[in-house]
Amino acid sequence: MDNSQKKIKWYMLSFMCFSTLWGFGNVVNGYMYFNGLQVIFSWVWMFALYFVPYALMVGELGSAFKDLGGGVTSWVQETTGPKVAYYAGWTYWACHVTYIASKGSGGLKALSWMVFQDAETYDTFPTLYVQLATLAVFLFFCWVASRGLNPLKKLATLAGSSMFVMSILYILLMFAAPVINPNGGFAQLDFSNWLPTFDVSYFTNLSILVFAVGGIEKISPYVNKMDGNPAKQFPKSMIFAAVMVIVCAIFGTIAMGMMFDPAVVFESAESQTAYIANGAYWAFEKLGEYYGVGNLLMIIYAACNAIGQFSTLVVSIDAPLRMLLDDPNTRQYVPKQLLKQNDVGAYINGIWMVIILSGSIILAQTFVPGAASVLAQLNKLNSVCMPLRYVWVFFAYIMLRKASGKFAREYKFVKNNGVALFFGFFCLILTLFCCITGMYSPDPFTIVLNVVTPVVLTALGLILPAIRKAQDAKEA
Repeated sequence: MDNSQKKIKWYMLSFMCFSTLWGFGNVVNGYMYFNGLQVIFSWVWMFALYFVPYALMVGELGSAFKDLGGGVTSWVQETTGPKVAYYAGWTYWACHVTYIASKGSGGLKALSWMVFQDAETYDTFPTLYVQLATLAVFLFFCWVASRGLNPLKKLATLAGSSMFVMSILYILLMFAAPVINPNGGFAQLDFSNWLPTFDVSYFTNLSILVFAVGGIEKISPYVNKMDGNPAKQFPKSMIFAAVMVIVCAIFGTIAMGMMFDPAVVFESAESQTAYIANGAYWAFEKLGEYYGVGNLLMIIYAACNAIGQFSTLVVSIDAPLRMLLDDPNTRQYVPKQLLKQNDVGAYINGIWMVIILSGSIILAQTFVPGAASVLAQLNKLNSVCMPLRYVWVFFAYIMLRKASGKFAREYKFVKNNGVALFFGFFCLILTLFCCITGMYSPDPFTIVLNVVTPVVLTALGLILPAIRKAQDAKEA
């Protein structure tokens, strides 16, 4: 086969990046957390000052370490050393503890919309029963992962693709709806108040946007597989992907504005919580009404979401754990008990650690009043914890540029080392700032959960190497 056929065109990489990065949930969260149409301003500056530099930095890291398959952990290992690489690997795994806790709740919510076709039924269930059901689902999928049975892995890709299609379909159908059904009762768009109020709420919600645009490091292996000169093709690809995402963010927000009056959404804290938990389903429910197909579009969306939530749950239990414990650079700092594998090769004690940590978050939320509040709380907790793994991307980039002459690469974000380091530090500091400010909440329980969870996970990551060191010393 001709090698040129294996090369990736710049526009193909753009679409790969776009489809893995963007989803309808990002549009809903942006609209619900940032006062409706005012989020457009925030989307624009977030993409211009954060996402584009972030993507181009990832491209340079991927180009410098093209033969390494460990991603961020490998980058930190090469630029710093194995001990710091362990902390990077631990952070990547620990971030998934909160993510895992949220997937069961999200899946049950989607199933509820499919069956009952309303928000009220699920939200009126006692929180204790909902969380016990969530725990049961979580334990079942932990058992699936422990037996090496991952039948939903392929479904995860399928569900992710279908959710991407649904988000694009939503925008297209919503803009066509006023032409097809002019008397649909659409909300009036008001662009006069487009500038957000830069208050406490604004800055404490920025972690939602950082969470939405993160994760671009997944495309780093493809930098050196591009057709043509990566120095020219990769930035063109990433900028085009950023343009596609910002267009979807803006038009998706406008489509939401045609459906939901901000005055109603933000009437009270309770109504905002309800929209955060149910807004995506209400959007497709209304879309079905405009086109006279009832709840069909909402049921399709709920089905895609349910499959996506549960399949992601299995993958998130198994894959990050294997990345941490399979890597020889990180496993040397992990207590030997966690390296134990069962007869099918699953890290059984590692899965028990997941059960204890994620299960604790699920059980802690039995004290939260209302199932909708649980979903909103988990959404915010993920926005605090998940972006912490992006910090290691920027750290690796800073260390790469500090030792710039040591690592050969075909592609560089910028030639000037000072400019490169400025963006590296800017993105790292902004990520930390958003994660720390995102911990704040008017609700005391939420702020305790947002603070205690990352602190406990960080402390555990610091303790484990000490335990392993004692074990090695005892054996010696």
